[in-house]
Amino acid sequence: MRSTRRAIARLAVAALAAGTLAACGGSDKPVLNWYVNPDGVPVFERYADECSTADYDIEVQLLPSGATDQRTQLARRLAAEDSSTDLMNLDPVFVAEFANAGWLQEVEGDLADRITGSVEGEGDYLSGAADTVIWEDTAYAIPLWANTQVLWYRKSLADAAGLDMSGPVTWDQVIDAASDNGGTVGVQASKYEAYVVWINALVQGAGGELVSDTEAGRDAKVGIDTDAGRKAAAVVQKLADSAAAQPDLTSSNEGTSLGQMFPDGGAGEFMTNWTFVYKNYEGLIGKPGGPTEETFKDLAWARYPATVQGETSKPPVGGIDIGVGAYSEHPDWAMAAAECITSEQAQVDLALEAGLMPSTNAAYDKVAASGDYPKDLVELFRTSVDEGGPRPKSAFYAMISGAIQARWHSPNSVDPDSTPKESADYLKAVLEGKSLL
Repeated sequence: MRSTRRAIARLAVAALAAGTLAACGGSDKPVLNWYVNPDGVPVFERYADECSTADYDIEVQLLPSGATDQRTQLARRLAAEDSSTDLMNLDPVFVAEFANAGWLQEVEGDLADRITGSVEGEGDYLSGAADTVIWEDTAYAIPLWANTQVLWYRKSLADAAGLDMSGPVTWDQVIDAASDNGGTVGVQASKYEAYVVWINALVQGAGGELVSDTEAGRDAKVGIDTDAGRKAAAVVQKLADSAAAQPDLTSSNEGTSLGQMFPDGGAGEFMTNWTFVYKNYEGLIGKPGGPTEETFKDLAWARYPATVQGETSKPPVGGIDIGVGAYSEHPDWAMAAAECITSEQAQVDLALEAGLMPSTNAAYDKVAASGDYPKDLVELFRTSVDEGGPRPKSAFYAMISGAIQARWHSPNSVDPDSTPKESADYLKAVLEGKSLL
């Protein structure tokens, strides 16, 4: 009798479930999971809806805020051949590693030609953005937005220092100007990826490379223990030892220095930071801790500072590329969705609503024509991407970044006479498998 009742109960549950599915309708419609970083999420959610079709729905899945944690989560899924990882937002330095591991679908056809052609200046993509998705002459992702850093500053602070901002300025000049006039210099120097971004820009600005011959994999040439590495270390040391260093230098990130630009009664700062800064401050006008209309007019911008007087600076190049997982059960649909969510209009919307600048010239032209940004700022962003310095394109980039962080942090301990050599020796040992991170 009890077994009969259980059987009846199971049938009732099955019938209820079937009725529920029938009532919902479309329950068998495939879902493409799109893993996104936390920037621009409202725009992503809208495009997930707009780019869904009668064949599939796109659902946004949020990744952690830090680039390292984003890589870890995606790498674990892809290493396990997770078929539910259909689309993903990729920091440019992930592309080489993921492509080399066989975790990304190749981009093919006309779109691939447009991307690869742009690297040579023959396509619509910014060459600096297009280059981030190329591994072994093949496109493995689609550029969505192209990020870069510029020097943000208060005009009144530069004027007080007598610093001519109409031409290139150096890190030494910026640090001295802030130190002598009650200002500060904001950077990203916590023990995380953005600190490596700063170090890489300093080394490239001095004519060097953190790592070269990256196609050799673990046998790549480490270039930190060089004159360029020592000049980069000298800048970090100078800021750390100066009156311009912000109190939280060793834990500073993209957000911590924002409040130092318009302090109550303070001189303000020089700050290297990404493109989102302008819209951030514009949105805070009149709010507690934000600028007033008058002080917002005191905000200015210039090209990323030079490491060496007379040498052209190498602004950081970042952004987000869209990759399609190699194990997706619906690779064709996922690639079609990737094209939709990287459309020209999507790029324009990200720029106007979230301060995340485009990867194509056509979208840049629309942003410039919108009047939402000063035109000279838009052109500074575009020039900085194309003339900037990317981080090493290596399948072992995670090791490279981790080893540099381990020996250059904290910035208070950086010494031009020892840090470049110690970090080079350690990085070589890590790449050769003789040391662990």
